[in-house]
Amino acid sequence: MDFSTIRQFNFPTVIRFGAGVINELPDHLLSHGFTKPLLVTDPTIAGLDFFKKIVALLETKNLSVEVFSDIHKNPIKQDVLKGGDAFAAAERDCIVGIGGGAALDVARAIVLRIHHRRDLFDYDDLIGGDKYVTEDVPYFITVPTTSGTGSEVGRSAIIADDVTHQKKILFSPKLMAKIVFADPMLTMELPPFITAATGMDALTHNLEAFLVNSFHPMCDGIALEGIRLINESIEKAVHRPDLESRSKMLMASMMGAVAFQKGLGVVHSLAHPMSSLLDTHHGLANAVNLPYGMRFNSSVSNDKFVKIAHAMNLNDTRAEAVVNHLFELNNTLKLPLKLSDVGVKAEHLDTLSELALADFCHPSNPRPVSKEDFRALYEEAL
Repeated sequence: MDFSTIRQFNFPTVIRFGAGVINELPDHLLSHGFTKPLLVTDPTIAGLDFFKKIVALLETKNLSVEVFSDIHKNPIKQDVLKGGDAFAAAERDCIVGIGGGAALDVARAIVLRIHHRRDLFDYDDLIGGDKYVTEDVPYFITVPTTSGTGSEVGRSAIIADDVTHQKKILFSPKLMAKIVFADPMLTMELPPFITAATGMDALTHNLEAFLVNSFHPMCDGIALEGIRLINESIEKAVHRPDLESRSKMLMASMMGAVAFQKGLGVVHSLAHPMSSLLDTHHGLANAVNLPYGMRFNSSVSNDKFVKIAHAMNLNDTRAEAVVNHLFELNNTLKLPLKLSDVGVKAEHLDTLSELALADFCHPSNPRPVSKEDFRALYEEAL
């Protein structure tokens, strides 16, 4: 497949995909009558050359650009409230999220915030808050710059409570981007660590979605293809990046986000507390916990592990072979194999286990997970 050719497909929203497609952004905004976008990104991306080129590209078409980048790498409510204030103060008419999961989650939550003025966490999907999402929302565009969360095609934003660190999920079909500009060239200069960590995040999404027991054969097919694409491209994308490997990773990332509408599982519930409590990079937290979580699930999902092994092109189709492959993959990508290597200490485990039990992902795990199970998994990975 020629990834230098720009193509369009319409699932689950309009996606423009291919090298250089970001150049279409100014004319798209103008054609829809928008001239004052709020660009939402993170502080790191805001300082990079490719982002400055996007801003310059917009300004050459006489668009008035306002940038909001005052966000944490694990977003909190205050980030969203500040972004909403920035939108109002600068009298913006649309929102463009540019970045990885953190930036796109904050951008999507700001989209919700503009015309929905209850306390932000009243809209928490886990307490039925989507029923309050009744008003129109600003026009929303996403531009992914990492191949990890797939948040560019999502309908939800994960935002943590500033004090308790518990993650809330803000959800509504209204929060899906009207169009995605998925340009693999924007991911080409990502450093190896970020490429690896976000790539393992995408792999975790596809694996966990596939293992969820609920009936959704379309998501299962998408997840298996996402697993295959990542397995054949992630090592090259990290160590010897080219357009093909970066394109496959970007596509697989979006596929994972589509697939996990089925749900996620134990790995994400292990990872989320590490991000909240210790500010661990989400993809890194998933990567370290992934082999241990997959081993935990192997006793109840053996038939599915056979299909995963085939998607990973493994000769051995036993679940343990998949687990061993995940350990080897982390090692090849120069990612840690133990939690102690990312700052987790024994004294953290009780709090982490409590937060993991309260997390919203594990109820859809194929094997029930107790607080004692979480503690045992953390100890095994420590």
